[in-house]
Amino acid sequence: MNIPERHIPQVFFNNVALHGSHPFLGFKEGGTWKTWSWMEVKAKVSTLARALIQMGIEKGDHVAIFSPNCPMWAVCDLAILSAGAIDVPIYATNSAAECQYILNDSQCKVVFVGTADHLKIILSIRDKVPTLTHVVAMVPMAGDDAKGVTALSVAMDLGESLADRTQLDNRLQSLGPEDTATLIYTSGTTGPPKGVMLTHRNFLSNVLQAEHSHPGIFVAEKDILLSFLPLSHSLERTAGYYLPMHYGCCIYYAESMLTVVDNMKELRPHFAVSVPRLFEKIFDGVHQKVAGAKPVKKALFRWSVGVGNRCIDYTLNGHGVPLFLALQHRLADKLVLSKLRAALGLDRIKVFVSGGAPLASHINRFFHAIGVTVHEGYGLSETTPILTVNGFGTTRIGTVGKAVEETEVRIAQDGEIVVRGPQIMKGYHNQPEATREVLDTDGWFYTGDIGVLEDGFLRITDRKKNILITAGGKNISPQNIEFALLEKPLVGQAMIVGDRRPFLTALVVPSFEALEPWAKAQGISFASREELVRNPRVLAHFEAQLAEVNKDMARVEQVKKLALLGREFTQATGELTPTLKIRRKVVLEMYKKEIEAMYA
Repeated sequence: MNIPERHIPQVFFNNVALHGSHPFLGFKEGGTWKTWSWMEVKAKVSTLARALIQMGIEKGDHVAIFSPNCPMWAVCDLAILSAGAIDVPIYATNSAAECQYILNDSQCKVVFVGTADHLKIILSIRDKVPTLTHVVAMVPMAGDDAKGVTALSVAMDLGESLADRTQLDNRLQSLGPEDTATLIYTSGTTGPPKGVMLTHRNFLSNVLQAEHSHPGIFVAEKDILLSFLPLSHSLERTAGYYLPMHYGCCIYYAESMLTVVDNMKELRPHFAVSVPRLFEKIFDGVHQKVAGAKPVKKALFRWSVGVGNRCIDYTLNGHGVPLFLALQHRLADKLVLSKLRAALGLDRIKVFVSGGAPLASHINRFFHAIGVTVHEGYGLSETTPILTVNGFGTTRIGTVGKAVEETEVRIAQDGEIVVRGPQIMKGYHNQPEATREVLDTDGWFYTGDIGVLEDGFLRITDRKKNILITAGGKNISPQNIEFALLEKPLVGQAMIVGDRRPFLTALVVPSFEALEPWAKAQGISFASREELVRNPRVLAHFEAQLAEVNKDMARVEQVKKLALLGREFTQATGELTPTLKIRRKVVLEMYKKEIEAMYA
């Protein structure tokens, strides 16, 4: 692969020369969307990089970013890398204990904080992180005048005071493609997080691989991306930040995860990267509104989506749509589908990428049916992350697509997915044994995921560590069953239980956005969600859905009982990782009573 740039800052500075006064980073302030141009960002990056040099940061030192997504996150990232340092992103939702572990494991010298709450967390653990020399407030905030805290304005003044401006140029010259750019700490579903070392070459390769999988799709200086997944996650870092930066596009930051849908309506982006949960929320929200519509509108919606659904069986396979169906689709699009896309802020979207977890096929088909292209992909933090992705003319719903350029994928004898390519990590920070467990001497990375290849399309079936062994000694892949449950419209979250048990059971969280209007339509009254899930008619409905799932399962895979839960699994309660994966051990402990009741 021919990579013209040697490192990430070079991509940025080259684009500054090309796009100068055009917008690069967008944000909402005082109720109004504003932007910083490429030149404005360059000035901030250069000054902050010089400030880091003044603070004593040497090439290869670690500098943390503890903040939600915002323009200054990108500025800090580019400044850290330009100074030759390695950045350590910390999820904005991480606890004090998690921050302390990451800062100590990486021996960070400086940490940038994004809000007053993040500053309080860092100050509460500062005495327990001996390597930490500076705490820098990324924006003006309460507490930025506290002892030992450097306000952003002070940091910028420090950068301006560096007399020898050639020092920054020398740092940039000394950077090479094999230098580590970042330590991304894994979510820690099965133990303490590990620092994944990703190089400049890893990122640059993956950006080009993403570009070549969707050639010529973006227009520099015109197209915009809405960023809302955490930049601490490698998917957003690569596809939602470095990729649009490479293209010369403008990145807008959502105000928060709670405002994504509204921000989408305001900005009408051309591209976005998401996890399945957002698609589920949009899907449920649309169907909730349709459920309350008049019968004529309800029928027209169902007909239009049905027409779109029939069309995608042709278009995804590269076949022409039959004339009569094409005429129906034109009418459906004019009457309903185009208006729906506009109402959702998706009328300009070129492609919506989904990753991080499986996307239910019926939800994927719904978006394609209404004219919104969703391409599901696959990867891990250790692979920067993109390994496979569906593309235009090469999409198979239910799979995560084909391998990107210069990437080899094979299935080991035990079903594990094994990969090799330029995007594979350098290793785990200070953990050579853990590195050797997953990365062999020939460069093959053992993903820990189980899957199959179908005509080059990869289908993920489970995590190797999630395999359940029943009391009868049968190996069960829970994800297959969970995924089948999630295909049911009223199911929001599901976790299969059964390790060392005589049979399988399921913890099911309803999609309350869909269940509540369904219950009202059925004449079921309830004062709370807890009361709703205890209703015998509701339970009977979910048991009927489970019976349908069981029809397609082998006898040992059939789920005998389920427990409906009255609240969602969340990150705040510890049941989900920052990347929204279920922490099975935590859930098993929290719902021990409900589980034991199913086996009583």
